[in-house]
Amino acid sequence: MSVRSSSPVQELWSSILNSVSSTRSIPSKNILVLGEEHTGKSTLVKALLRKTEDEAQSADFALGYGWADVKDDADEDTLARLSVYSVPSSAPSHLALVDHFLPPRTSLPHTSVVIVLDWTRPWTFVSQLEKWLKWVEHWAEGEKGRDLDMLHDEAKERLRLHIQHYTEPGSTDSSNPASLSSTLLPLGDGILTSNAAGVPIIVVCTKADLMDDSLSGTAGPSQSLGIGGMTKNSMWEERQDAIIQVLRTICLKYGAALFYTTHAPQTLANLRSYALHLLFIPTPVAPNEPLPRNPFPFAQRANALDRDRILIPVGWDSWGKIKILREDFDVRRWGEGWESDLDSGEAAPVGGAQDWFKEILGPHQDIQAKAPPPLIVPKAEQAFLSSHYEALQKDRDPRATFRQPIAVSGQAGAVEAGVVGPMGSSSFNLPGVEKAMQEMETEDPHSGREVPARTTPAPMAPTPRPARLPVSPTDTIGRTPGTPGGNSQTEVLQNFFQSLLVPNRSGSSARSASVAQPKAPSGQALSPSATAPAEGVNGVPEK
Repeated sequence: MSVRSSSPVQELWSSILNSVSSTRSIPSKNILVLGEEHTGKSTLVKALLRKTEDEAQSADFALGYGWADVKDDADEDTLARLSVYSVPSSAPSHLALVDHFLPPRTSLPHTSVVIVLDWTRPWTFVSQLEKWLKWVEHWAEGEKGRDLDMLHDEAKERLRLHIQHYTEPGSTDSSNPASLSSTLLPLGDGILTSNAAGVPIIVVCTKADLMDDSLSGTAGPSQSLGIGGMTKNSMWEERQDAIIQVLRTICLKYGAALFYTTHAPQTLANLRSYALHLLFIPTPVAPNEPLPRNPFPFAQRANALDRDRILIPVGWDSWGKIKILREDFDVRRWGEGWESDLDSGEAAPVGGAQDWFKEILGPHQDIQAKAPPPLIVPKAEQAFLSSHYEALQKDRDPRATFRQPIAVSGQAGAVEAGVVGPMGSSSFNLPGVEKAMQEMETEDPHSGREVPARTTPAPMAPTPRPARLPVSPTDTIGRTPGTPGGNSQTEVLQNFFQSLLVPNRSGSSARSASVAQPKAPSGQALSPSATAPAEGVNGVPEK
């Protein structure tokens, strides 16, 4: 009985131990994503981890991190655990953190590097590649030591064998790796001349669907411009081909792959599939032995013709294939120019790769990447309000300007501002618009006779005035109230508007008299009494 009761317990423990051992055997791989700000790194990270918008990190940190389990095609078994690190920019403070999380001594055999370039700023391609590739080699060197040197040699040998064993997907030889052991050829010209540590590198040019858009911002909505403000024509296509040839030449020297990506899911899926394929490059078991099979095969063929879907895997390219696009492209000269830039230090020499690349871009050769705007740090709410407390306590009523007129000085006969007077006072006892319209309707336009109105204000007493019609209410404003011969502002304005609104009873006779008046003969002037206007109501001269 005791033996029978112990058998289920033994089976339980064995299943637990098996699960633990299988968990520990899952390989862990790392991808380090390098690139400047706003180059599309976050989109690549989400594609590599297969994260959605909700699951992905919404903020950039000094060193971004994310991980995911890589499942098989049936989504049942976990084949690997993938960790993705990303740096926000090339700032030294950001790059200094990589050594703490990815020390070369332990992570170099399990790490691949992705360098991100932005197709909306193609004039930075060569300078960005020089900066990032220098940093990768510096990071891979680490602290000098014999064990690290052995890791470098093993990694470079593994990458070299991968290039030599490369076959196009779908070919007959690729199905039988054993047949490739006796067909190894030496590396061609310009292949893997750099990258002493053998780091697997993928150069990714994002936003390839925007390469035809205007970079100067001067094009209209109906005109699509390319680099230098050119329209999309044969000249622009030749420059695109030249840029592709330069990038392929540089990647060939480091044994790196070249990918163009857009927001199309297929381009991002191809990048993820190839990144896993490059992380699991098999290590040769013994010399002259076939390589083990890669658990993540890459089935996509190389594409060097579609300008927005470039796909150049490691081992496929060569100088001869690069020159197919443009035969006048000197691959060897560009390789020497690249080496000249690296040897010169920080400043790019005249006649190097950066200088030649500016000639390809034409009018945009002097354009520099725009620096991000400075960060605006707002003040605390209480600090902001306290700084404006005194101003807020003052009376800011706009009506105060009209209630307290200000004298305008500086000239003879200064005029007081605010002649309209206090807006809120009742000193203006003028009739309203409706009452004025009713008074105007009291005169019959056909007969000239007056029609009795319901309410007609009594005419004001005549005021001694000069025998002329005031042009505007400001004619008498210069007089000071209370002085002899002068009236107050209120009285002046009342007299002026009242003279315009009160009906003229003798207007008909005056008009008829002016029409019947004889004209003076030619060359003779009429007497002043003949031309003097008759005075009307309140001493206002009639028209």
